[in-house]
Amino acid sequence: MAGWLRNLGRMAGPKVRKGKWLLQSMTGSREDELRAEHDVGRDMAAEVRRQMGPGDDPEATRLVEAVSKRLARCVTEKGRTFQVEVVQGQTPNAFALPGGFVFVTRPLIEVCERREAELAFVIAHEMAHIMRGHALDRVLSDSATSVASRAIAGRTGLGAWLKHVGVRYVAGAYSRDRELAADALGARLADAAGYDREAAVRLLARLDRLRAQGLADALGLGEYFASHPPTEERVREVRKAPPV
Repeated sequence: MAGWLRNLGRMAGPKVRKGKWLLQSMTGSREDELRAEHDVGRDMAAEVRRQMGPGDDPEATRLVEAVSKRLARCVTEKGRTFQVEVVQGQTPNAFALPGGFVFVTRPLIEVCERREAELAFVIAHEMAHIMRGHALDRVLSDSATSVASRAIAGRTGLGAWLKHVGVRYVAGAYSRDRELAADALGARLADAAGYDREAAVRLLARLDRLRAQGLADALGLGEYFASHPPTEERVREVRKAPPV
């Protein structure tokens, strides 16, 4: 593992090399790990903004910022910071990058009917992917494939890797188990922030109705349903997660 990380670092640049080493080192402090993870995510977040463009709806931006700040105050690991942004997009989506960066498209905000509690579950779910290490694991494992193919040879930073693989790659779903784990932790985080957990159930039920009505593909949700666990499993996970 250590040899692979050194090779990845040589090809992907000094910032990434330092970040990977700190994240694997037993001598680095937790503060060092979080700072290194943030550096990795910052490079990627800049590329997301370049590819997708910032959101152009001030009201949606204010809503997302208010919800994300309320959720972040309830994260117990205070060394962790989060930056949640609205970006352009034709389909409903939200995704997380290492280091606390979360992106939400306006179509997803509309699917939530701009309801704060429903949006809170969406954002908390993505924050959970970061806190559980899912976003970082994806980069650590999948960067190896890109580097091995020499797709970013001679470039620096993970922004170059993301430019090569595209935002759609990092915006895809995780494994079934990881999605359910993010649902559970996301529900608990929303709980802690004072949001009604049943709002998550209502959102999931609405998504299921859209699919039953044959509207999922028209709204761009077809791929979402294909890559996420069945709704009944997600509802069960949300409801059984112990209260904070």
